[in-house]
Amino acid sequence: MDAGGRTGAPGAARTDRLLVEILPERRPGILVVTLDGELDHDTAEPLRNALEAASGAVRVVVDCSGLRFCDSTGLNILLRTRLRLLAEGGRVDLAGLRPPVDRVFEITGALRLFPVYEDAGTALGGNPRPA
Repeated sequence: MDAGGRTGAPGAARTDRLLVEILPERRPGILVVTLDGELDHDTAEPLRNALEAASGAVRVVVDCSGLRFCDSTGLNILLRTRLRLLAEGGRVDLAGLRPPVDRVFEITGALRLFPVYEDAGTALGGNPRPA
């Protein structure tokens, strides 16, 4: 692991409490970003870097099924990325939201801003869960 918290594996970045992996989808312009651990002020940099690198993607699916915690910093990163990709003609979708993470999105109203899917496979198949 280097000083930036990155592992040697391509498309993966880790802090002591968060693993971020970028998985290119078979279809061009689609990326899947998987999160595992806790997303907060101290662990947010790998996600911020991964999503900044997604510039030019038409769709980013953020798989939150391994995310156990998300504070306002993580929410803010996702909201800013959503706005940037919308301006570029793209979108950000969320998959696998579990308690208590989905509760953060619910009480802030952010659930209404993102397409939300049961899991990444469903997101890539295109069937959003009802809000």
